[in-house]
Amino acid sequence: MSTPQQPAASTQAANNNGKRKRMMTLLVIVILIAAIAYGLYYFLVARFHEGTDDAYVNGNVVQITPQVTGTVIAVNADDTQTVKAGDPIVVLDPADARVALEQAEAQLAQTVRQVRGLFADDSQYEAQVAVRQSDLSRAQDDLRRRMTVAQTGAVSQEEISHARDSVKSAQAALDAAQQQLASNRALTANTTVTDHPNVLAAAAKVRDAYLANARNTLPAPVDGYVAKRSVQVGQRVSPGNPLMAVVPLNSVWVDANFKEVQLRHIRIGQPVELTADVYGSSVKYQGKVVGFSAGTGSAFSLLPAQNATGNWIKVVQRLPVRVAIDPQQLEKHPLRIGLSMQVDVDIKDDSGSELTNAKNTVYQTDVFAKYGDQADAEIARIIAANAGQGAGTTQKTAAKPL
Repeated sequence: MSTPQQPAASTQAANNNGKRKRMMTLLVIVILIAAIAYGLYYFLVARFHEGTDDAYVNGNVVQITPQVTGTVIAVNADDTQTVKAGDPIVVLDPADARVALEQAEAQLAQTVRQVRGLFADDSQYEAQVAVRQSDLSRAQDDLRRRMTVAQTGAVSQEEISHARDSVKSAQAALDAAQQQLASNRALTANTTVTDHPNVLAAAAKVRDAYLANARNTLPAPVDGYVAKRSVQVGQRVSPGNPLMAVVPLNSVWVDANFKEVQLRHIRIGQPVELTADVYGSSVKYQGKVVGFSAGTGSAFSLLPAQNATGNWIKVVQRLPVRVAIDPQQLEKHPLRIGLSMQVDVDIKDDSGSELTNAKNTVYQTDVFAKYGDQADAEIARIIAANAGQGAGTTQKTAAKPL
């Protein structure tokens, strides 16, 4: 009875073996196709890309620090709030600075009037020289007439002697007047009331006092968001104390930390595709490589590695690569400093340079320039109010023969 079952079992085993062989063959074919597909993908696409998830958003953190000592009387912005360039965000008590400014302005006004007196003295001394020259001419004429009639005996020798003394006295008076005129001209020659050295010195003191008074108001240097606020009303601050920071989020960048073996074909100017963890893969940023750090992270750390010691273990280093992001995309999808990013660099074109083509970036603000302009306007007003008419067009005193 077991004889009929043996052929059936053999047939079933043969079918199972055939099915297994077909499955293995199909698996091998799938693996070969996958390997070929991956090989084609690597040689056509993947080998032209370098990526890392060790990348973070970075940006400028503009510190707000006082330039003068004072007591805080107002704080006009707080963390997370936005400010515009020039907005007064911290105000110090200006009482002492205002008193110093008023004293400097009064001194400038007094100096201008004194210099006006110097120019007026030129005319006075010129008139005195003319008077002394007239006196000398009269004395010389008197002496000449007496000498003419001296032979006739109509004039005594004593009178002639007195006439000679009068000439000498008139000459001495003329010399003294000419010296006074020369001395005063030395103080006013080749200058006007507005550009006289005494006026310029007093104006410099006004400018210094004006700036010290204006600096009691701390403006926002740039547009941005307030962060790290530590200042409080009533706090006594000194120059250099950090009060808060302003972060301009419209000009952030990404520091992508690539392994040293990934840097072989990365060059300045190569296109970069980025995604932020905060938005996910649905938002893709376009950027480009703009520069490489001058050293690895460990080289610039607080305690750099001492590789010359005996206990040395090789660690793969990472070098920060700076990636600029399209400003329009930042405006549409803003990023914050410190956020994580996924970075993918297209290295297909590696003909660029790593260092020499890095473009210098300039960061500047002009919110403080208006203080100097306002100080100049105030100085001009004080000079015009105390110099009289024509102060700005006073003719320069030329050196005249005495």
